[in-house]
Amino acid sequence: MMKMPKIELNKLSGDYSVRKLAKDDIGMIYDLCRKNEIFYRFHPPFVTKESIGEDMEALPPGRSREDKFYIGFFDWDKLIAVMDFIFGYPQENVVYIGFFMVESAVSGRGIGTSIIQGCLPYFASLGCHVARLAVDEGNPQSSAFWRKNGFAGTGERFPQGKPVYLVMERRL
Repeated sequence: MMKMPKIELNKLSGDYSVRKLAKDDIGMIYDLCRKNEIFYRFHPPFVTKESIGEDMEALPPGRSREDKFYIGFFDWDKLIAVMDFIFGYPQENVVYIGFFMVESAVSGRGIGTSIIQGCLPYFASLGCHVARLAVDEGNPQSSAFWRKNGFAGTGERFPQGKPVYLVMERRL
């Protein structure tokens, strides 16, 4: 199993301050997420403060709290993006991005791409060879964003019913 690297969150972005998000931040996270109606059209149900708390705690099989990072990117004191990632999942030397959302008021300005392009080299420096994620089938915004950032579909789909997630990855 991949040894958990020491994460220096400040190295994830040269443009924004980065910190782990906590239960006290749920209101701020909710304010960011609830404005992204397109995402929740393809990824129901619509966000609630309770669902954010559950997402903050959710872990895939075989992973521990130390492997998961639920972080915020801040422009001064304003939350502009949220990311959830896990090291060593689903395989060793893989970083799995479970969630990424940019404040809708600044969407389309290259901020999300800037954040992702800052994170990926840092993940590689920690020993990750692949970044992996899943998008909701049919969501053109998510799929286009990740393709623009060098991710490609693997052909994997899960689950087989509704909703369906399409796995994408990028070599680092």
